[in-house]
Amino acid sequence: MKIIRNIIFDLGGVLIDWNPDYMYQSLIINEQERKHFLDHICTLAWNEEQDGGRSIHEANQLLISKFPDKKDLILAFYDRWEEMLKGPIEGSVEILRKLKENKAYNIYALTNWSAETFPRALELFDFLHWFDGRIVSGEENTRKPFKEIYELTLSRFDLDPSETVFIDDNMRNIKAAETCGISSIHFQNPEILLRDLEKYNIL
Repeated sequence: MKIIRNIIFDLGGVLIDWNPDYMYQSLIINEQERKHFLDHICTLAWNEEQDGGRSIHEANQLLISKFPDKKDLILAFYDRWEEMLKGPIEGSVEILRKLKENKAYNIYALTNWSAETFPRALELFDFLHWFDGRIVSGEENTRKPFKEIYELTLSRFDLDPSETVFIDDNMRNIKAAETCGISSIHFQNPEILLRDLEKYNIL
């Protein structure tokens, strides 16, 4: 059994309930139209480019030039992005709290998040200050699942990948971490996370 000394948390989808649909429900009432907008205009792939360091201004202008009739809806994505945050995933935050209080582990965050909006997240969620270190993709101009962001995390905090476990809700990111030798847990819900941590004799 590996001895785990370091635990890395993803944020959105693991500790914070984030979904653009929460905000757009009030702007695009028709569910089919809303799904089309999020699947074909303000897409996850488009959003990930901001997570990787592209400015929000550049991102907005790119889409507005293609879809001028959707300008207000496009601008709303970042003007009202806080409404996409439903709040903490309480069970996960409680696990984080117990790990922090345990003092047996180094706890880190590795998140795909725009550098322009993350400072506000730090104001909204106190538990974002509990980590021993954070890697915010938008500040590094790279993102998951690119190998360099995992290597950056390991080198910046001097982590041995064989003593590290990574928690993320996106299987793509999990597989990328594993190629760097980092054991990983695919987050589904706090109850399953607790059982998965126990397999590593954590908690």
